[in-house]
Amino acid sequence: MEWLSQLLSNRILICSLSAWAAAQIIKTILYAIINKTLSFERLFGDGGMPSGHSATVTSMAISCGMVYGFDTGIFAIAAIVAIVVMHDATGVRLETGKQAKIINELLEHLRDREISDEEKLKELVGHTPLQVLCGALLGAVMAVIINLI
Repeated sequence: MEWLSQLLSNRILICSLSAWAAAQIIKTILYAIINKTLSFERLFGDGGMPSGHSATVTSMAISCGMVYGFDTGIFAIAAIVAIVVMHDATGVRLETGKQAKIINELLEHLRDREISDEEKLKELVGHTPLQVLCGALLGAVMAVIINLI
């Protein structure tokens, strides 16, 4: 059971997962306020404000820097992974979501009816630059707070 104790005392993991959870909870609340409906899918879904991916990887990178030093290879790797993930969220995944929305609309038009949830392509998969920035700021704040506690 020592592995469980080690896992639960891993500050980098705790920071990263806490930042992800905070982003997903905020995303769910904002979605409920804007759309006037509660969607528990938002707790685990991609896309939306703030970016859970960005919060997670930013928190991981900053935590690595705070634990091991900002001049270490571990921080460099974490920072590069964070940059790649955030770039991908605003690039390929954002465009994929836009394409899915157009394809869904085309299918509805061609079939002259609404398509079922099973047929529908997932539209919320990427993030706008603002969503990524807000996720990154949330991740940074979470990393600093948790590492200073």
